[in-house]
Amino acid sequence: MSTPPSLTGGAGGLLAPAADPLPTHLLPDTARISPEGRLSVGGVDVLELVAELGTPVFVYDEAHLRARCREAVAAWKGGVAYATKAFLCKAMAGLAHEEGMALDVSTGGEMHVALAAGVPARWLVLHGNNKSEEELARALQAGVGRIVVDSFNEIERLGRLVAERAGRPPVRVLARVTPGIEAHTHEYIRTGQEDTKFGFGLASGAAAEAVARLRRLPGVELAGLHAHIGSQVLTTSSFEKAVAVLAEFFLPLDLPELCIGGGLGVPYTAGQEAPSLTEWARAVHGAAHRAGIPEATRLTAEPGRAIVAGAAITCYTVGTIKELTGVRTYVAVDGGMSDNPRPVLYGSGYETFLPRATDAPRPLRATVVGKHCESGDVIVRRAALPSDLAVGDVLATPVTGAYGHSMASTYNKVPRPPVVFVSNGRARVVVRRETCDDLLLLDQ
Repeated sequence: MSTPPSLTGGAGGLLAPAADPLPTHLLPDTARISPEGRLSVGGVDVLELVAELGTPVFVYDEAHLRARCREAVAAWKGGVAYATKAFLCKAMAGLAHEEGMALDVSTGGEMHVALAAGVPARWLVLHGNNKSEEELARALQAGVGRIVVDSFNEIERLGRLVAERAGRPPVRVLARVTPGIEAHTHEYIRTGQEDTKFGFGLASGAAAEAVARLRRLPGVELAGLHAHIGSQVLTTSSFEKAVAVLAEFFLPLDLPELCIGGGLGVPYTAGQEAPSLTEWARAVHGAAHRAGIPEATRLTAEPGRAIVAGAAITCYTVGTIKELTGVRTYVAVDGGMSDNPRPVLYGSGYETFLPRATDAPRPLRATVVGKHCESGDVIVRRAALPSDLAVGDVLATPVTGAYGHSMASTYNKVPRPPVVFVSNGRARVVVRRETCDDLLLLDQ
């Protein structure tokens, strides 16, 4: 590894007077740090794994994934679906199903992957604010367990399709309602307010009209209501408010199921806290009890991020260290916004560390950037790193198990990284690294 430029001076590249090591609670469950500071996950040495597979690479702790699935199933008494938009491949779909979770799929593509993984259709919940007739037809043909109806146009489409299935068992649906609750999260991932593309508003009367139409629709069984207030919600109070508002509308309908959706957040950086899956479920059940919702009501939920985010780290290789004296130090790695667009989209924060010195102090302040042709291609704007950072180092970001792989692109024709599950000292590639030849597969 080459020696970095001088790391003194510069507002963004100063050696800070004090800098704590990476908080270990941000690492996956089975993470271990050797006396020399080297990181292993699932019994696999991360640097050895990187030497074999290269970078960038998503490394998932399989035991962590399974533990969160089991916790969710226990907390929600089996009434829980994994929100596949957070992270989906055949291996993840199969794992969630093995652990007793249903799967929430929001497009025909997600449904296709889940079915290809062997998940029975009756374990799927189909979402989407603009389901096509083809997607609905595929869902009906496959026999999905629930369809969450999102618009009046969709009711019309569903009515036409169900009419062609005379004599078949009724299709079970949930009506998605917007309770008018604004969760304290980024505006792009708030979904429970009145001004949203999702669902039927309570205040406008659209929800009541949707329920009435669905109940009149032959071949359709209205099983309950669904609501989703947003993502990366870090307190239970917003969910409790949503339950209280929904209860007023829900109780007179005498429906068997109420789904509170997902959105439970996770800590990404030092100082952040979030409820556990168990605490979240307990708060929702408590709010339902206080609102007078009968014990027999099936309360369900759809966590995604809370299942997978903390299970993974992303590893990169440092290629350039550029100090702009008096301004900033840039550390460029071999990935970027193509494998983690959240910082660009939402201004999301992450921590950084070196797996060769996982527990080392991190006094260096730098901006970690990717290799794309955008000034906004920032992974961590004010990263904390060890002072001996050098070109060639493996640099990692924790808590990247959600919305990295799933939102990855091939911008600038950069191939997407592989996904690796580690467990019991073994690593298995569950999504191979994309190649430059793969980039040509759709060209005619």
